[in-house]
Amino acid sequence: MAKMIHSMIRVLDEARSVEFYEKAGLSVADRVDFETFTLIYMSNAETGFELELTVNKGRTAPYDQGNAYGHLAVSVEEVAVERERLSKLGLKPGELVELNRDGKLFGLFFFISDPDGYKIEVLQRHGRFL
Repeated sequence: MAKMIHSMIRVLDEARSVEFYEKAGLSVADRVDFETFTLIYMSNAETGFELELTVNKGRTAPYDQGNAYGHLAVSVEEVAVERERLSKLGLKPGELVELNRDGKLFGLFFFISDPDGYKIEVLQRHGRFL
């Protein structure tokens, strides 16, 4: 398979979504405006992978995510510290969850939702989640 470079989600309000993802630690890498839509590429220095926000101009109704969307996932050094940081910014992260398998830690994580309802899993860097 070719190198993965980005994932795209459709967002209703550009400013609201950019503000959320900036608080989450990403920054705008590029913004490309077209007649009927705008693409905003969000990234950070740790990886070349980007999140592409697509804003369709003139749309006023929220997107229906249906039951097929899963989540984006990111890893951090200290998940509890990141949860507290996001909470202080008013982003309302979920509870910290510890997932064990065969008596050993498999994952330590929480979920947070962006302004359009997309789920983001924030995982402690451990095991396969480095």
